[in-house]
Amino acid sequence: MARTSTYLNFPRNTEEVFNFYKSVFGGEFGGGGVARMGDFPNPQLAEEDKNLIMHIELPILGGHVLMGTDAPKSMGFEVVQGNSIHFNLEPDTREETKRLFEALSAGGVVSTELQDMFWGAYYGTCTDKFGIQWMFNCTEK
Repeated sequence: MARTSTYLNFPRNTEEVFNFYKSVFGGEFGGGGVARMGDFPNPQLAEEDKNLIMHIELPILGGHVLMGTDAPKSMGFEVVQGNSIHFNLEPDTREETKRLFEALSAGGVVSTELQDMFWGAYYGTCTDKFGIQWMFNCTEK
């Protein structure tokens, strides 16, 4: 079955991030659950990296799937937070929009408070406490 997903990299806190998203969106981790670095043979893997997340996925709104992995410096990665992407959520109701906005902005930064906009949407933007940007567009009347 075709689907769309977004893959996120975090330095060493992917499990914390995805547990937070699970508390916001509900549901269960898909793809057979959480796969850890130490679950796979790699004799060069440092002991402190064995519990890191190799793969995790969580279905969110509208069938979209968030996926993620730890990408630590100890394994040659350098995660750089950018401003070139927002997740755009389009909940069915204003109430659900407000709930998701409040949950995702908690501990983060609100860029645009939820408000009625000239194009007819109940709209707002925030950056969550992990540096991920979210946009909300609800067109319920």
